[in-house]
Amino acid sequence: MIEFIDLPAPHSGHIRVLQLNRPAAANAISYALLSALRKEIQTIQSQYSHISGAEMPWTEGDIKGPTRALIIASSVDACFCAGADLKELGRLNSEQMSAFFSAMRDTFKALANLPIPVISAIGSAALGSGFELALATHFRVLSSNASLALPETGLGIIPAAGGTYRLAALVGDARAREIVMTSRRVEGPEAYTLGIASRLVDLETESEGLDSATMLAVSRRKVLVEAIRLAEEVCEGAPVAVRAALKALNGPSEESEKAMCERVFVSDDWHEALRAFGEKRKPVFKGR
Repeated sequence: MIEFIDLPAPHSGHIRVLQLNRPAAANAISYALLSALRKEIQTIQSQYSHISGAEMPWTEGDIKGPTRALIIASSVDACFCAGADLKELGRLNSEQMSAFFSAMRDTFKALANLPIPVISAIGSAALGSGFELALATHFRVLSSNASLALPETGLGIIPAAGGTYRLAALVGDARAREIVMTSRRVEGPEAYTLGIASRLVDLETESEGLDSATMLAVSRRKVLVEAIRLAEEVCEGAPVAVRAALKALNGPSEESEKAMCERVFVSDDWHEALRAFGEKRKPVFKGR
């Protein structure tokens, strides 16, 4: 589900790289994947639970020291994350579905609240909850052929794990409304212009003569390299100062989004969308 590697951070400690690894499902978020991600987050959080403002003790050059930065990446070339696992959701009742998205909200909130920089490396598509996962990170490194979208309104629901308020905090209410309500894709260069992407890896000069599969592989590798570079730059700073900056920049409340999600998860339109997905047809919405 998730692979990880630790790289030495400047001064001490390590940069942890988590790679989503569900190639058969385009890294769609299942209960199992969500649980694995939450476990990794809790492991990092536990390293800092005993401190309050004081700098964590470390020894120069000690890679076994604390996790100084976290990178969320994909081991799959074709997709960063396709969103929630709709096949799994189709087997859940409304109560179970609500519990699933509540767990996802809590997990993404815990990720956003980690006291270390969290960076997502996106070289292809991040859709639905996959885009929301990226929005829960503090930095997003995209390639020029990456694409982002929140297609939930086409499924009879709304973004359920922070997509509404985190996107609005980055691009403003007007842009967020347009992206959410049209479900359109935002390509890498536009995401950088809008402020969604912290850094853009331009692949235009390398795309000539490469087939699409090779291009996706190059894209995935290059955004990971840039994400590691960004993590190293941030980790050059004082750990206490970095943690304080992250805390000061934390965003607004999720309560209004949570209330709206509870409403749409019991709608007929959402269940019709799940049936249509399983039957490979276009959903017929009835507004209830």
